[in-house]
Amino acid sequence: MTDTTILKFGAVDNAEAGDLAGWVVVEGKPTMKTAVQHTTADGKVMSGTWQATPGTYHATYTDYEFVHMIAGRIIITPDGGAPVEVGPGDAFVVEADFKGTWKIIEPVTKHFVVRVD
Repeated sequence: MTDTTILKFGAVDNAEAGDLAGWVVVEGKPTMKTAVQHTTADGKVMSGTWQATPGTYHATYTDYEFVHMIAGRIIITPDGGAPVEVGPGDAFVVEADFKGTWKIIEPVTKHFVVRVD
């Protein structure tokens, strides 16, 4: 019998290339890939792996996100706020009303959990 209540993330095989809604390039030529690896039955929570190359995006969030950084380095600066640097092993949350920049210093791989409202 297989336990379907546990899902271990494996390789990122079917990542979708392209910028996320609300993300606009403001410096360099960064690219991103997103692999949604699980969505709850009600569609309100999704999780997966995100990868990006160096450059800067201005991001506008509409949903809450939990992040665990696997590799890379980012400086996240809320509009009108202080920069926060995150790197491998760091975990953090981004509230649904966040607006600001994500400056990707080194190629990034992160696991994410997004609550869709």
